[in-house]
Amino acid sequence: MNSTVTPNPSYPKHVAIIMDGNGRWAKEKGKIRTFGHKAGVKAVRESVSYAVKHHISALTLFAFSSENWNRPAQEVGVLMELFKLVLGSEVKKLHKNNVKLRVIGDTSRFDEKLIQKVEAAQTLTASNTGLTLNIAANYGGKWDIVNSAKMLMEQVQSGQLSIDDINEDTFGQHTCAADLAPVDLLIRTGGEQRISNFLLWQVAYAELYFTDSYWPDFNQTLFQTAVDDFCDRQRRFGKTGEQVSQ
Repeated sequence: MNSTVTPNPSYPKHVAIIMDGNGRWAKEKGKIRTFGHKAGVKAVRESVSYAVKHHISALTLFAFSSENWNRPAQEVGVLMELFKLVLGSEVKKLHKNNVKLRVIGDTSRFDEKLIQKVEAAQTLTASNTGLTLNIAANYGGKWDIVNSAKMLMEQVQSGQLSIDDINEDTFGQHTCAADLAPVDLLIRTGGEQRISNFLLWQVAYAELYFTDSYWPDFNQTLFQTAVDDFCDRQRRFGKTGEQVSQ
């Protein structure tokens, strides 16, 4: 993870990934769904290594959505235990490589042991200055937006803020990824082509990249393919192509 290459200014600064296809990958191999979730840990390591090597500022991984609680209880239980296991086994490696780990989402629903592991991991890596690795767990884009609105309303009610002071900037400052650049590139594995309530505010102008590869098969080569595709696109942000080219 320590080896790096010369920074490329055309590369995305913030990449978000919807890690999809674990269950289908396992099913095709005649295994239970949870086998796929465990296999997906390797793809997380590959993605973090790529991001560190190529000086990507932030990597946000969609690990567990607020809707995933509706999955079978046994699968949810395995996911929670896997989360604890990975936090325990990977955090020291992340810290050694100057990675700042953060968990974004409503962690209040997690059990006390998992909450303690999350807090310990975030505390250990808080001062690191390299890649910011965000793990979105019990996260939903709508929840993030509603939560931001509630915080702004509380400030207005307490007199700290005028309603006229609310704009895109002040609203964005209360979202989970407020201190990070907007998402430049959103990757989804597994062949589905939808956002699934992920970072709705932050992906407003993101480039979307979909791959049929299941998450356990995602590696640095496939990550590079997505980044190469990103670099070939012209990002206009509402302008014309001619204006951007000037």
